[in-house]
Amino acid sequence: MSAIVTAAMVVIGDEILSGRTQDRNIGYLATLLTAAGIDLKEVRIVPDEEDEIVAAVNALRERYTYLFTTGGIGPTHDDITADAIARAFGVPCEYDSKAYAMLEATYAARGLEFTEARKRMARMPEGAEHIANPVSTAPGFRIGNVHVMAGVPAVFQAMMDNVLPTLHTGTKMLSAMVPCPLGEGVIGGPLAEIQKRHPDTIIGSYPKFGEGRFSTELVVRARSPEALEAARAEIEKMVAELAA
Repeated sequence: MSAIVTAAMVVIGDEILSGRTQDRNIGYLATLLTAAGIDLKEVRIVPDEEDEIVAAVNALRERYTYLFTTGGIGPTHDDITADAIARAFGVPCEYDSKAYAMLEATYAARGLEFTEARKRMARMPEGAEHIANPVSTAPGFRIGNVHVMAGVPAVFQAMMDNVLPTLHTGTKMLSAMVPCPLGEGVIGGPLAEIQKRHPDTIIGSYPKFGEGRFSTELVVRARSPEALEAARAEIEKMVAELAA
């Protein structure tokens, strides 16, 4: 079995915390990584404050195989992610010559001035590698195990298309669903005992309410088909006995 590969995410932006913008990147990343056999273990949402970004990045990059950040790499004064990542790694944040040339050419082709604000999007930590942006040219970047990307969902998703093939992946998580016509209050105890007997699985319980009664969708996840089937069979037997 392949080693388990883990990841975390830092979502950066006052607009997310205030509710002005609804995040759409967390779910996308979680789905993408799960399909690739990478476990997304933690997500933090932090404001546009350098100290908070640095603290989150340094904590999570040490703990997980990969760290992904979104937001704060645009042209405005509060786009401080590049500076914060540089500080986290203890390196200067400088204009990248390749990124600068790409952006300069793009704005020239569009007949737009390459303003000081737009030039900010060419800044990145010393030693960083580009993450291509096929949507709007301004690249993200990778330094160490940290991947820094835009917050705009279309751009983030396009960048992830380029990032995903570069990642080490683990054994994919398998899953099986067992429908249950009973509420969690009935099955909670027996289900906990099944989880104890099957430590190589993750058993989720998702309550539903419809047609005037509670029911539950039970989902078992495991990397081993044998472990998955053993837990699934026991859960199915439990449901049949309790519903009889």
